[in-house]
Order: sequence, then structure tokens, then C-alpha cells
Amino acid sequence: MKRARVAIVTLSLLVALAPLAAAQAAKATFTASAVKQPLVRKSAETITAAELKDYLSFVASDEMEGRTTPSRGLDTTAKFIATMLSRWGVKPAGDDGSYFQKIVLKKEKVLPSSTEAELAGKKFIYGRDFLCFASMPAGPVSGGMVFAGDGWFIKAKNVDAYQGIDPKGKIVIITQGGLPAGLSQEEAMKILTGGKRGEDWIDPNSYARKKGAIGIIVLPPLLTQASPDAMERMRKTAEEGTYQPEKLASSEGAQLPTLVAYVPLAQAIFAKEKTDARAIMTSFPGGTPVKPFELTADKRISFTVKTTSETLASQNVVGMIEGSDPVLKGEYVALGAHYDHSGTATSAPPGTDAIFNGADDDGTGTVALLAIAESLSKAPRRPRRSAIFVWHMGEERGLWGSRYFTTFPTVPIDKIVAQLNIDMIGRSKAEGDTNPRDKDLSGPNELYVIGSKMMSTELGELSEAVNNQYLKLSFNYKYDDPKDPERFFYRSDHIEYARKNIPIIFYFTGVHADYHQLSDEVSRIDFPKFEKVTRTVYMTLWEIAEMKARPRVDKELPAEAKQGLF
Repeated sequence: MKRARVAIVTLSLLVALAPLAAAQAAKATFTASAVKQPLVRKSAETITAAELKDYLSFVASDEMEGRTTPSRGLDTTAKFIATMLSRWGVKPAGDDGSYFQKIVLKKEKVLPSSTEAELAGKKFIYGRDFLCFASMPAGPVSGGMVFAGDGWFIKAKNVDAYQGIDPKGKIVIITQGGLPAGLSQEEAMKILTGGKRGEDWIDPNSYARKKGAIGIIVLPPLLTQASPDAMERMRKTAEEGTYQPEKLASSEGAQLPTLVAYVPLAQAIFAKEKTDARAIMTSFPGGTPVKPFELTADKRISFTVKTTSETLASQNVVGMIEGSDPVLKGEYVALGAHYDHSGTATSAPPGTDAIFNGADDDGTGTVALLAIAESLSKAPRRPRRSAIFVWHMGEERGLWGSRYFTTFPTVPIDKIVAQLNIDMIGRSKAEGDTNPRDKDLSGPNELYVIGSKMMSTELGELSEAVNNQYLKLSFNYKYDDPKDPERFFYRSDHIEYARKNIPIIFYFTGVHADYHQLSDEVSRIDFPKFEKVTRTVYMTLWEIAEMKARPRVDKELPAEAKQGLF
């Protein structure tokens, strides 16, 4: 599971929300049928703790080197999954008859010696006076300038950064100070999640582009510029670059060329203007905002960024088990888990453990999918609908794999009737555990179930009926709310399916002291519980696949989820 990071557009918000009490499970009206069939139950029983431990001992071994995206360990894990699927006769459902949906990752790096900016005949130095990021198209750009404050448009608050000024064909200067002055975080959440993006509100980058600007200059807070560590991290990121899925970046549209101005360049930009750089850069965040204005007409700035790029391939792993019904086999129950993790620690002392094995996160989901695929492939009969298994890459980097699969699906996306996501299902809170970091771990027979009732009443009832008539786990709905303080509904791959109007269930046993730590190892997994949860998911798959009609979506996904704000 990716770390919690509440972000609105490019601005980080800390949202203080009261903890939610665990909801009581409603009495299910759905009657499970597959659970009652002896052959199906016998098939589920082929999923064993011993089997799960064998698979996990490989996937979460040191030899997989932490499975970061991209890496040799991730690719080796992908080949292991594909090999097992082939042995069991699971059909390839990736690209070109393979198990792999190829995802090209591209990394661009700034070439400092060839990156320059010029204003009024004076050249400014990259790394000392300004910074650019290679992921941002950055030139050559040349033009006059307007100062647009924080750059926002918010209709309900009559906030319009360009009221009285025209940025068309010019370079816009904006402050990096968060939300408009006077707008509380609570008000922001209400406006941004309740309003329509592009009409009720527009973020600074999108608004500048919509108004015809040709580039952006960002003014970082003075406190940021005063921190050598912060500035060094920014410079290192620009020069080393970061991988991004190339096709996703292209599909989401180009950004305006952007330059980050440090104090020396900011002083030159605002020299002899109606407001100087000092007044502007001390006005945010939290100060009295300076009203937008157009700079002197004949003052022009130009900047050019030279970059070098490299690409490599990663992949989702996709397999399919065809259903038995001549018509319904054209519909799919999707099962997903992310098989990546966090790689190795860069600061670990020599001779010490430096590998983030990710046994629970999400080795457990990875091998649960393997066990389910194996049992279904060997079952005495097949369910009516098809099952598609997707091992997502890059979840820890920002849900890359699930976003890629739902954007460029290998089966018709509208034929996926539900998605079951498994992320961290291998831990239990031991009796007497007083570690505060384990306070939200579920008990030995307990499971957090998230999202099952959020979009489809029918899917929620089916989920409970399967559990009540099968292994009777204690379902905990503490996080089954898009506004829970931990925001778990947004932090794993199911959210990308939900955004495509596909009802989901997210299975999770809770965050613990080993979450994203070097200590997340196989030895800490509760395998008897892991077995029960995996069998429960297997039975839920069967019930959905056997339904006469797909689960009906009868509830609107929250606006903040649909708009991808988190």
C-alpha cells in the first residue's frame, strides 16, 4: 500500500478529521449459492497456509531486492508469476498473447550546463538563481510577464487570479503558497470535492493554461529557500530525474514550461515594479496577499532547459480463466494486488539488512492471487463469468499499474463487473501487544473490509452473505468511508477501478509497526489467518462470477474520488 499522502492538485493539505467508529455490519439479504456447493468448498480448501508460505518465501526473499519499480527484482517476480500461471493453464491476458502488459517508463534529467535563463540581457545560473525539472516542458520560452498571486480560480469565493489582467501569450508568475488567502482547509475540502473541476474551481497550472499563458514561474516560500537540505533535494531530483509511465503522462496532457525562481532571479524580475520581490515573497504563506498585476510591458524573460532521457520497460502481469457460460464468460470479475514494494535502503550501514522485503505489503496480496488462480484453474468446474487476475506494478510510486490498466485495459473495461483488491492481509494483533504502532492491527479472526457497500448495495450484501455462510470472519468497517482520517479508500489500486464505475472490495488487515520498514518479513505473517482471508476472497469471486446479473451500482462515488484529488 502506498504511503498516505493527501494532495489536492499539487498542493499538500493536512486534513484533521475525527476518527470514525466501526460501523455495525448490516444484516445481509443476499443468499450465497456457491458457498453451499461441496465441490466449490473443496476447491477453496486447496488454498493452504503451507502453499501461501512457499510462494511468499520466494516473492519476499532477499533475492527479489525489495521489488521496487523499476528493478531486476520486480522483473524476476513478474516472470515467476507468469511461469506459475503457465503451468496451471491460466490464459495470458497481457499484450501480444503474453502475460505481460508492457509499460514504458521514461526518465528525463536536466543538463545543468545547457540550461539557462536570461532577463534584461543578464544571464542567470541554474542551481543558484533558478531551477527547472526535466519532467516539465521548459523551453525555449520567451515573453512578457504577469504576476497572478496564487493562481487559483474558485467561483464560490469570487477568486479569480486573472481578474483585470491578461496572461495570454505571457509567462505567469505564481506563489507556491497553497490555497487562496482566507480559505480554510475545511472550506477548501468542501469546495474542491463538492464542485466541478474546470467550472467551479481550477487549479493554478490548469488555469494558466486555459487563459493562454505560455509558461509559469513559481516562487517558492522563503523558508524553503533558506533550507540547504530542501534545495539540495530539489536540485538532485531535477538532475537525476524520476521515472514516469510515458504513455500515462502523454494521455494526461502537457504541462506548461515551468521555472522555479530563487531570490536572485525574483529580485531581478520585480526590480522597479509596483511591488518588489521582498514584499511579494514575504506575503505567503499566511501573510497579506499581493494583488495580481502586469509587469512592465518591455520586460521579457527567456529560459531554456536541455535534458537527456532514458527509457526502460516494466509490466503488469495479467492472466485470465475463462468462464463456463457462453454469454457471461464475456464479463469479468477482476482480482488485483500490487507486486512491487520499496526496494533497498540507501542509508543502511554496511553489513546490515538493507532490503525492504514487503512480505505483508503486498507480498501477501501477490501470493493470495497466485493461490486463488491455481485453485480456480484446478477446480472441478468453472464459474459462469471469467476471472481476470492483474498483478499491478508501481503502486508504491502512485498507483501506476492500476491507473495504466484501467486507462489501457487488455479486456473491455465496461465488461469488468467488480474488482477485488488485496493489499496487506497477513498480519494480526497479538495478545498483549502494547506497541502504539500496532494499535489498528486487526485481530486473529478480524478483517477490514473497505468499499464493499460504497458503490453497490448488492455487492456489500453478497460479501457479507459469503462470510456469514462460510468462515465467519469478523468484518470491520472502520475504514469503509471515503473521509476516514487515514484515507485508505484512496491508497491502493481499487480506487482506479472505482473511478471507472466498477464496484470494488478492498481487503486489508491493518497498518502495523513493520509497515514500510525493513522488518516487514515472512516470519511475521499469521499464516492461518492469511489462509482464511484468501479462501474468503476466493469464495466471494465465485459468488460474483455466478450471479445472474452483474452487481448493480446504485450509489454515486464521492466527488473527491471521481476527480482524483487524493
